[in-house]
Amino acid sequence: MTIQPVRLFGDPILRARAAEVTEFDRELRQLVADLTDTMADDGGVGMAAPQIGVGLRVFVYDTGDAAGHLVNPTYTVVGEEEQVGPEGCLSIPGLRYDTRRALRVRASGFDMHGKPVEFAAEKLLARCVQHETDHLDGVLFIDRLDPASRKEAMRTIRESDWFVSGITVRDSRGAGQAGPFGRSR
Repeated sequence: MTIQPVRLFGDPILRARAAEVTEFDRELRQLVADLTDTMADDGGVGMAAPQIGVGLRVFVYDTGDAAGHLVNPTYTVVGEEEQVGPEGCLSIPGLRYDTRRALRVRASGFDMHGKPVEFAAEKLLARCVQHETDHLDGVLFIDRLDPASRKEAMRTIRESDWFVSGITVRDSRGAGQAGPFGRSR
């Protein structure tokens, strides 16, 4: 296992658009393995490359029902139905807010070998695809909150020990912690 330190809110890489992957090589396969190991160790449902300090368009996911990764992902919203449910982020420890997302999406991209991947996602997997793709665009889930909830979230972040201490990188929390969408692994 190669568990990497996780970048926290305040680290500029979390607000930058990640670069397209152009080389489908051993280093990319190692990045997917590192993301998968770090996500699993942290009890997450998804993790994007910028969260471990790599500015490439790659994310991994494991909802319990579906697991995998996407390189250079895109998605299209399917239908008009929305879902509102608890969401958090491994890069913003301890914070959870109900967040509005599309109920269904069609995700596409590539696997780590450069082969095209496309799948339909709904509910938790759709939420994960949207959340992680946002990360690759420099968008955090708190940016999707209504103004009152966002203000409250920012206050909570500013009062957190890690933020007050200026910590923008942390070691993994270890297995058994609550995942970013409110479920324990």
